Amino acid sequence: MIKNYFKIAWRNLIRNKGFSATNILGLTIGMVCTIFIFLWVKDELSFDKANENYNNIHQVMATRDFKNNVFTDPNMVFPLAKALENGNPQILKTVVTSHQESHLAQYNNTKLKKDLYQVSDQFFNVFTYKFIKGNKATSLSDPKAMVITEAAAKAFFGSDDPIGKVIKLDNQENHTVVAVVADMPTNSTFKFDFILPYDFSSKQAQDQMKEWTNSSWSVFVQTTPGADISAVDKYINDVKHQHDVHDQISTYFTFPMSKWHLYSEFKDGKNVGGMIEYVRLFTVIAIIILLIACVNFMNLSTARSEKRAKEVGIRKTLGSDKKQLITQFFFESIILALIAFVLAIGFVFLLMPSFNTLVNKQLHLSLFEPYFLIGALLIILFTGVVAGSYPALYLSSFNPVKVLKGTFAAGKSAVLPRRILVVGQFVMSILLISATIIVYQQIQHIKDRKIGYDPNNLITVPSSGDVSKNYAAIKQELLNTGMISSVTRTFSPMTEIWWKSPSPDYDGKPADASIIFAGMSVDADFTKTVGTKVLQGRDFNAMPGDSAVMLLNKAAVDAMHLKNPVGMVMRYGPKKYTVAGVIDNIVMASPFDPVDPLMVYYNPQNTNVINIRLKGTAQPQLAVEAMEGIFKKFDPQSIFEYQFMDQEFGKKFVTEELISRITNIFAGLAIFICCIGLAGLASFTIEKRFREIGVRKVLGASVQQLLMLISTEFLKLVAIAFFIAVPLTWWFMSDWLDKYSYHISISIWLFAAVGALILLLTLVVVSLNTMKAALANPVKSLRSE
Repeated sequence: MIKNYFKIAWRNLIRNKGFSATNILGLTIGMVCTIFIFLWVKDELSFDKANENYNNIHQVMATRDFKNNVFTDPNMVFPLAKALENGNPQILKTVVTSHQESHLAQYNNTKLKKDLYQVSDQFFNVFTYKFIKGNKATSLSDPKAMVITEAAAKAFFGSDDPIGKVIKLDNQENHTVVAVVADMPTNSTFKFDFILPYDFSSKQAQDQMKEWTNSSWSVFVQTTPGADISAVDKYINDVKHQHDVHDQISTYFTFPMSKWHLYSEFKDGKNVGGMIEYVRLFTVIAIIILLIACVNFMNLSTARSEKRAKEVGIRKTLGSDKKQLITQFFFESIILALIAFVLAIGFVFLLMPSFNTLVNKQLHLSLFEPYFLIGALLIILFTGVVAGSYPALYLSSFNPVKVLKGTFAAGKSAVLPRRILVVGQFVMSILLISATIIVYQQIQHIKDRKIGYDPNNLITVPSSGDVSKNYAAIKQELLNTGMISSVTRTFSPMTEIWWKSPSPDYDGKPADASIIFAGMSVDADFTKTVGTKVLQGRDFNAMPGDSAVMLLNKAAVDAMHLKNPVGMVMRYGPKKYTVAGVIDNIVMASPFDPVDPLMVYYNPQNTNVINIRLKGTAQPQLAVEAMEGIFKKFDPQSIFEYQFMDQEFGKKFVTEELISRITNIFAGLAIFICCIGLAGLASFTIEKRFREIGVRKVLGASVQQLLMLISTEFLKLVAIAFFIAVPLTWWFMSDWLDKYSYHISISIWLFAAVGALILLLTLVVVSLNTMKAALANPVKSLRSE
């Protein structure tokens, strides 16, 4: 029986090549989109799952409650990890690490910038890494040891055995390679080239172990399976507050590894999601696109019901029951889905490199992986059953007597459901297109936001010991090139905040005032080089007195409610500073958030980067070549590195722009699938009305009138879809925009433009299919009458 079903279904599909090709094309495109999206979603959902202790690893974080700002802070004090050991049976191990740092590494003549972490001794017992060479148990026992990745070993030593080789860091410290670990999966939080152990016996570490106020490290705990997390959090708070009784603004909590990537965003101290929103979004998009392709099949199958009516009538007369007919039609849809899936796999392999470039991942499709086989079966069955459900139930319900007598009005009972399906298709497509445009407008709105300085023609170069010693000479030679207008030094790049602390004290400060400030130490020519405005007062003038001078940004003045800040005395730590000026707000952190209050003070010795402003007439390539020669002259051992600040600022939009590009592509494909179905539906509609068109032509109807006659039916459906899609889009996208402090207002003209575009596309597609019938000689359609 099954063989018979298959044979009949195959013959039917071969006999109706146009119908089959149209459906296969739509289903193939839908499946390609679905497979790519699910590969991306799978990669996002599997972040960090290579760790054996995935379910029991937590990062210690804090909610800092300042009066002007409540924020979540991953930075912890250095001694916290050791203090948590052995004090609670639910905490098995603790780890303290530095933040990721980039260092110059050298072996013989090979010099490379590599990323590393400094970690405590339990790091490899908590986090899972495969040791290719060396002993995991002793790899972090020597302070001068170094664990490197397989890729780093190949870069420095080629095919030689790296064990025992010595790598020099920053032309200062020698570290011996004691182990090699396999490269981490790309979907890992910890990405590094080297791991260095902390030297807890050093004076620096011993001093840091006494420091319970400076939060600059990351702390992780591994708990017992099924641990009472609320009890663990209480224990961590008790330990921290016992050692730092003045810490009244912080509440500490454990953040599980399962949420690090997908739920990484916090607002006002509350977790508000993160990448999980985009995972859900693209999952919905994948389902929508596949459903649009399935709707095409439903519409085309019911539209051609007249051709299948006699077949159904004869089969029922010969003894076929409804169940057998339904099975037959399901076989046809599943075979189509299977063919489309095979084609889709081919296109996925063909397009995989391009898709990986687009999403900046290393995704791959393994045909024999159990998850893929299960997923493939589900996609084929889902598509086949959903696409074939309505046609199977509809076609199998025909009355054989009416069909064989010729009194059955084929298709009439399917008109309303078919119209509903078409409306549904276009509702989803209009929603996708509108959402894509809104995402794009929001990104452009943030990019056009006033950021308080000029990132164009501004270059940042990391400093080093030799560069700092020779800074005056380097600055003068840079200015002598004639291509550079000004130079300054800062604590951090203009696109990052490396230092936050409570606000300084001042006369008249309210007793309950608690404001979090960003801080930055700078050198002379700061405002001139970065291109920010001095709103009140003056800039630093490089005089000795500047060491007791401070600048505030406008956000700081507003947060402190100061009316005339210039000349006020600020007490910060053991020193007093006079406010010399007020500068414009500078967007250094997220461009989507309000600007932090900022204090800028003059301290050239506490700087890490050099900022260089090119003249407007300078050619960047020639200027960079001149800069490289100057820096290498004074620091020949280091690698010359530089970043253009406009490009660095642009990196803050990477996620949003990626989402925008992906939604652009999938929204376009969704519309394309709709147009394929619309073209097929129009073709079948015209075929059924071929004689009617001939009669109308004989009676004097023009081609334009005939085109409008056929198009009006479809244009009405698109109009209905438009009025349904607009409020849905408004609701969904307003909710999405609300997560941004600075966001656009959704314009009604956007929907008007989208509606006009969809109507135009519908008119073009239907008209192209109608034109042949409208221009045909009516004699051909009426000669048999």
